[in-house]
Amino acid sequence: MNLETAVILAAGVGSRLRPITDDRPKALVSVGAETIVGRACRLLSSHGAQKLVLATGYREDGLRRELAAFADRLEFCRNERFDSTQNSVSLALCRPAIDGAFVKLDGDVVFEPALLSRLVALESDADLVVLVDSKRPRDAEAMKVRLDGARVLEFGKGIPLASADAETIGVEWLSARGGELVLAAIDAHVARGEVGLYYEDVYSELVARGALRAVALEVGDLKWTEVDTFEDLEHARALLASGA
Repeated sequence: MNLETAVILAAGVGSRLRPITDDRPKALVSVGAETIVGRACRLLSSHGAQKLVLATGYREDGLRRELAAFADRLEFCRNERFDSTQNSVSLALCRPAIDGAFVKLDGDVVFEPALLSRLVALESDADLVVLVDSKRPRDAEAMKVRLDGARVLEFGKGIPLASADAETIGVEWLSARGGELVLAAIDAHVARGEVGLYYEDVYSELVARGALRAVALEVGDLKWTEVDTFEDLEHARALLASGA
C-alpha cells in the first residue's frame, strides 16, 4: 500500500485528559520524548508519507508550533465546529487536501512502527483496509467489526459483544475510489444536518449497500493503544518504554 498521503484527525479536545489538555489538543499530549501526533508524523514520514493532512479544531495553534519540523509536507484543514460535530465531519473537511489514496489515523493512537510496515507490505484491491485487533478483550464502548474471513461486514459501537469479531484501532487505508465514496457520503449526511456520525458509521452504511469493499488487516499481535484516559496514557508510555 502507498502511504504517500496521510490524514490525521486531531480536532478534538480530549476532555478526559484535563487538566493536561486545558492548553493543548489531545494529540499533543506527550508519550515519552515525543507527542502522540509528532511521533505519528515521524513514523508516517519514514514509511513514505509526502503529505500530512491535519484535521484540526481545538488549539490548532499548538499543532502548528509542535509540527513545524514537518512544515514542508503539512496541510491543515480546520473544523470550526469541532466541539459540536463528530469525526466524520473533520474527515470530510480534509477533501481539498486529498488527491487519490490515503491512510487515515485518529490523532490519539500510539503504535509500534511495524504496524505501518505491515500496511505498506499489504497488496489488496479493496476500497478500504481496516486495521483491527481480534485478540484484545472487547468492551461495549469499543468500535467493533463483524467479519467474514477478512471481509468486513459491519462496523459499529452498537454491535453486540457476542457478535463482534474484532475492534478497529483507528487506522485505515482508503483507495482513491474508496475515499471519494466515503467523503461524498459524509457530505450528503452533513447537507441533511446529520453531523453526529462517526466515520465508521459511514463505512458501515456503504458496506451494507454493497458500494464499498472493506477488508480487515489483523494487527493484534503488535503493540498499540488509543489514548482517551489517564490509564490509557500510562499504558501508551509503558509501551514506548518497552521498546514499541
